[in-house]
Amino acid sequence: MAIEIKAPSFPESVADGTISKWHKQPGEAVKRDELLVDIETDKVVLEVLAEADGVLASIVKGEGDTVLSNELIATLDAGATASAAPAAAAAPAAAPAAAPAAPAAAPAPAVGDEDAIGAPAARKLAEENGINLSSVKGTGKDGRVTKEDVVAAIEAKKSAPAAAPAAKPAAAPAAPVFAAGDRTEKRVPMTRVRATVAKRLVEAQSNMAMLTTFNEVDMTEVMALRSKYKDLFEKSHNGVRLGFMSFFVKAATEALKRFPAVNASIDGTDIVYHGYSDIGVAVSSDRGLVVPVLRNAEHMSLAEIEGGIATFGKKARDGKLSIDEMTGGTFTITNGGTFGSMMSTPIVNPPQAAILGMHNILQRPMAINGQVVIRPMMYLALSYDHRLIDGKEAVTFLVTIKNLLEDPARLLLDI
Repeated sequence: MAIEIKAPSFPESVADGTISKWHKQPGEAVKRDELLVDIETDKVVLEVLAEADGVLASIVKGEGDTVLSNELIATLDAGATASAAPAAAAAPAAAPAAAPAAPAAAPAPAVGDEDAIGAPAARKLAEENGINLSSVKGTGKDGRVTKEDVVAAIEAKKSAPAAAPAAKPAAAPAAPVFAAGDRTEKRVPMTRVRATVAKRLVEAQSNMAMLTTFNEVDMTEVMALRSKYKDLFEKSHNGVRLGFMSFFVKAATEALKRFPAVNASIDGTDIVYHGYSDIGVAVSSDRGLVVPVLRNAEHMSLAEIEGGIATFGKKARDGKLSIDEMTGGTFTITNGGTFGSMMSTPIVNPPQAAILGMHNILQRPMAINGQVVIRPMMYLALSYDHRLIDGKEAVTFLVTIKNLLEDPARLLLDI
């Protein structure tokens, strides 16, 4: 029975996708729920699985082709495993039968036939050096392998590994690696994710009145709290580790309650205020920066936030994030500090109105109550859409986050 394999139903925010990789080819047997093809969209890579056991009959859309929602991409012959798969494998097996006389000059030795192809000294030397005697070309009488032939094979084997690494770089790095002094160039197409990110960032800068305000936060109290309770926290919450991001998410959700314009968005000539905080957390992956969303983060505990972020991180690395997990968001937090960034001006992710940038924590001398003390300090950056958020609101919002983090008890007391 022929089954049509179609692209998944894309949400309204995703116009189309691109066939990234076929994991099966026509004529190959497949099992139910086995991965057939990866489809890359603007947000994530979607996996299309086999609906039944059978054989992939045909591919309608090849790698690199653009596909629409629910578009036909292949056909599957259900239940055809027994008939179609062996047929594909039978072709190579028929080739040797067509020329049975060809190997006669150098037959593969059966057990006990070593004397027929190699002298005793040659056999012993081959065994000591891991050489398959039947693979050595003999120069002796009747094609017999001599000791000198084995020595030549050993020398060839020693020189082979030196040449092997030359082919390695082609498959290993994703980015091109050039030798010093070379003036070569390599042109590769952008991935859909990279192209979409580039387009959206340019649109954001073109369509927004975007400004950035800065402040700094003393991380002493948060770091002390984390150091004191991290082991107990991990034990109490089934291995979930206590990081810094959960404190920033909690502080952000509290600040967003007090400054609803920062949690709003512009839709035409309307302002849409959101009565919930869906926080996008920027995560780095091999495919680029992705921003999965913590839904209703204002109701989440520190453990739930850390667990959600850990799950997103693993899914991002494995390419398993779904479109739903990447869609929406009312406010975004990005942490360039994990890569050593000291200061940046993050770009707002439309239609959101603001984004908070975290940075590296550095020990710096600070004047506290007339005394110079060393404190762990982090610069914060808030980029915002000035069409919606006034400068006073932006500055006060960032100061609120600073105050909540410098005195984490406020997060519990709601003050």
